Amino acid sequence: MKTKKYIHHFLFVGLFISLFNCSDNLDIAPSDQIAKENFFKSEDDFLAATGPLYNRVWFSFNDKFYFGLGDGRSNNLYAPFSDYIFPFTDLTETGLTGPLVEAWGSFYVAIQQSNLAIIGITESEVDEEIKKQYIAETRFMRGTAYWYLASLWGDAIISTDPSELINNPIVNKSPREDVYEFAIRDLEYAAKYLPEEPKQDGRVTKYSAFGMLSRLYLSYAGLSDNPNSGTRNEALLDLAIKAADKAITEGPYLLMDNYADLFTIEQNNNPESMFALQWVPNGGYGVGNSQQAFFALGSEITGDDAAYGFYTRASYDVLQEYETNDLRRKATWMADGDFYPEISKLNGGYTVDHENTYVNVKKGVVGSTKDNSKITTQNSGLNTYMLRLGEVYLNYAEAVLGNNTTTSDATALTYINALRTRAGVDILTSITYQDILHERRVELCMEGQFWYDLVRRSYYKQQETINYIIAQDRDLVIPFTYNAETNEVSNDETRDVTSQALGTIDESIFLLPYPESEVVQNPLLAQPPVSYEFTEERITDLFQ
Repeated sequence: MKTKKYIHHFLFVGLFISLFNCSDNLDIAPSDQIAKENFFKSEDDFLAATGPLYNRVWFSFNDKFYFGLGDGRSNNLYAPFSDYIFPFTDLTETGLTGPLVEAWGSFYVAIQQSNLAIIGITESEVDEEIKKQYIAETRFMRGTAYWYLASLWGDAIISTDPSELINNPIVNKSPREDVYEFAIRDLEYAAKYLPEEPKQDGRVTKYSAFGMLSRLYLSYAGLSDNPNSGTRNEALLDLAIKAADKAITEGPYLLMDNYADLFTIEQNNNPESMFALQWVPNGGYGVGNSQQAFFALGSEITGDDAAYGFYTRASYDVLQEYETNDLRRKATWMADGDFYPEISKLNGGYTVDHENTYVNVKKGVVGSTKDNSKITTQNSGLNTYMLRLGEVYLNYAEAVLGNNTTTSDATALTYINALRTRAGVDILTSITYQDILHERRVELCMEGQFWYDLVRRSYYKQQETINYIIAQDRDLVIPFTYNAETNEVSNDETRDVTSQALGTIDESIFLLPYPESEVVQNPLLAQPPVSYEFTEERITDLFQ
């Protein structure tokens, strides 16, 4: 997203968001006078109204929860002294855990911002075809937020009109199946009516929606009354294949040649990016990407004291996943001896040399203001991936594998091997689920995804997934040595293995607790869900 193109829309963010009365995350009051009468009169107004959906509404989700939950809870990321990561890694989070509360709020701000935009656009007098495109964009965002809610909390409150919650904030939640269904309907509408090319750099397209649908269909396919059924719904797997195929073969997206380039500011909105949060370069609090501050190994990287990442490091478990010469490791994790020419450019680049027994985070770490003018303190200016083509390749392969133990499907192999070839590792001649799990873990590591892969598996192979998590030995802190040249990790027998407290690992870990503040304000969250009444038919001609 080009700054000069979006300056009007980002300035509008503060005005539009400030119209909300956020006394709690679901009680969001619009100013009808301003929102409906002064705005929503033209396509430029629609662009302005949807601008916040690419940054500000997701800020509290991106700030800590994105990686703390997605990578911390899946045991990719380990940070024993971080109160925003270790509760997830140690499976000890509660309804008072800060990032959990903030993420719940962020999802509902995204939902209600979308709802307000939908209402304003629908009631405007702009051409109907243009209106459909922008309603599709807002429904893409709302559907994505509901996918997160369904994946993390299961049952959730479905809302399409903020004013209804203002009049009555004590409302029933809907069952997980209905939340998934609602999210899928939103994304199907988006796939039908979004344009084929983005309205502006960084905006989503109909093929972004098909890519996201491949994720949702794949997730929903395993959900049933029996979490150990061992099988997934074949019809939904087929839809996942079709959606992924649409995104890959008809969309404008292309795999980047160099994996490391995906995580540089210069490659924001690259050809592989299908949906990314668009942070404002040099923007203030709420529209900037704060992740570098949490990851950077030291101030020599950031050029200031906002560098808290010395103890934010790779788990022993995830380092074991990397094959010899896998280029993805260096682009994801910093180990002693690694050299990064894009950091500390004036000094000829940056070599990790801290006599460090740990391996620290690289993704999201981009350098200082001397390396790029778009970087400021606690705002890297780097987009946050929410969906990229590499994931859709893996969605396709997993859906093709389906309920089989192995597949040699030529197209699935082409997609997985494209990722492996880019990473510098040997190609596969057949694919098992373990192959896919491995590829998802290393390809998307530190992109907030792996926990959702485990949740998806738990829908139909729950005990197997529990066993996988138990085998990660999270209750042990294993000292190790790491060879950055060969990606070899081994126990350091000169130091003692220590133990740590860990939450119970059983079926309960696949659903998060509701924020306590939300349950206090709406006691019905603690009660059984009530089925949602859908008022529109599913779109049936997406793949004809």
